[in-house]
Amino acid sequence: MSILKAAIIGGGHIADQNHLPALAKLSDRVKAVSICSRDIHKALALADKHGVPFAYDNPDQMYRSEGKPDIVINCTANNLHYPFTMQALENGCHVFCEKPPAMNAREAREMADLAKKKGLILAYNFQRRHAPEYATLKNYQATGNLGEIYHIKANYLRRRGIPGWGNFTNKTIQGGGALIDLGVHILDLALGLTGYQQPTRIVANTYDFIGKSGGKGLKGAWNPSTFEVEDACFAHLSFPGNVSISLSTSFALNMEQEETINLEVFGTKGGARLFPLSVHTEIAGELADIRFPHLADVDFQLENTTAFLDLCDGETANICDGEQGAILQQIVEQIYQSAANQ
Repeated sequence: MSILKAAIIGGGHIADQNHLPALAKLSDRVKAVSICSRDIHKALALADKHGVPFAYDNPDQMYRSEGKPDIVINCTANNLHYPFTMQALENGCHVFCEKPPAMNAREAREMADLAKKKGLILAYNFQRRHAPEYATLKNYQATGNLGEIYHIKANYLRRRGIPGWGNFTNKTIQGGGALIDLGVHILDLALGLTGYQQPTRIVANTYDFIGKSGGKGLKGAWNPSTFEVEDACFAHLSFPGNVSISLSTSFALNMEQEETINLEVFGTKGGARLFPLSVHTEIAGELADIRFPHLADVDFQLENTTAFLDLCDGETANICDGEQGAILQQIVEQIYQSAANQ
């Protein structure tokens, strides 16, 4: 098996702290050969730090030169996911893209369709699929001991976690706020337990009260006068077969905990809570709770990068692929549309 050549597009924190270290740990399968950033000094600095041989400030030049990759890891801002992913696919590269898939459903669908047409892999970096709690819950679901899952409560909530840096409050660049940045992670997990279907009905509300009024921030200070996105989103999704998901996500919410990330799953034979993992059922005619105290720690990014490489090698893998990404982006768009019509 030949070693794949990888390029990073986008020279920010996620490339530096997540993707490049994961690639280094998988050196028997992949080698980072290029870094491309609009700021050539940033690209050069990142390349020097991680021992990457080529740096560019123009992807066209990269695709025509020695640094041409087999795979592209797209670490750009949300509004650049679509153009850089499409360009990479047109140049014959597999693409591992940061979340969310795109700014809207049309872009995500075009990306998925082009990857399929070209016979290339497109996948997204939803690393929380590799949490040992989630993997164990999926295995437990497969045994049939939960029965049919009919409702999930999916929460990714921060008390005062509006990022005070970057473009997180800029709608033109981000496409949205808490939903598109945080909620997509927990929505991906919930969809994975319910067959990744398109919903038949969505009712949603979004809010920006705290974002636009300001206050104490736990992730740096933000400017309320330039706050353009939602600080909270609540949605109820109905699916075929009388299945439902209740999604709650926030950058800022007046609640007790600083942050809550969890799934509560309700099935006909049993239910579960994800973090910490516990199953709630009936055994020998008595109510019983099952706990899993010995789950190992996992490097989520390493596992998801490995899954992407497995997919590139023609193997099956637990990863959000282009088709699932298009479904998720369609749901996100429908949530925003429902909220706008309230």
